[in-house]
Amino acid sequence: MNGCFRIERLNYFLCGKWAHPRDSILDFESAVCCLEAMSHEELEEGSVLDLDFGKLRKVAAGESAVLPAIAQDAKTGEVLIVGYANELALQTARECGMATFWSTSRNELWIKGKTSGDYLKIEEIRVNCEQNSILYRVTPAGKGACHTKNAAGQARSGCYYRRLKADGSLEFVDTAKA
Repeated sequence: MNGCFRIERLNYFLCGKWAHPRDSILDFESAVCCLEAMSHEELEEGSVLDLDFGKLRKVAAGESAVLPAIAQDAKTGEVLIVGYANELALQTARECGMATFWSTSRNELWIKGKTSGDYLKIEEIRVNCEQNSILYRVTPAGKGACHTKNAAGQARSGCYYRRLKADGSLEFVDTAKA
């Protein structure tokens, strides 16, 4: 049978589906094992891929008018964080000079580093061609940008610390920083 197997996240479960080349989706529930949602520790430190393909649908269904906001290290070009910003977050970022987001899960303003001390000082703010996302070019002013910590208890430099392997599992980019 031609086609490809894909995994979808549905209501906090991972479900396998067979995608037929003619774009029809054939469920085969008897052959698929569904897994319960991962804990935060498993999600953030594990090697199992569990992408949240429904995140944008949840954001769109919410009451917050937001757009993607990317924080990029101005010196290295490394993408540190991808979040969301509303008008208040953008205004606050411009006024205080620190990367500021709108937390769609907590429904509140989030000035990165306010509680951790790991601020991201804004060097410039860029807007994409369609004006539907912003890029904060920043200089990290703390020990890291990610809310997760490595084995030594230090904040990671950015949120993209694992890579997707050919077998579909995740591995740490730099095991010394794991």
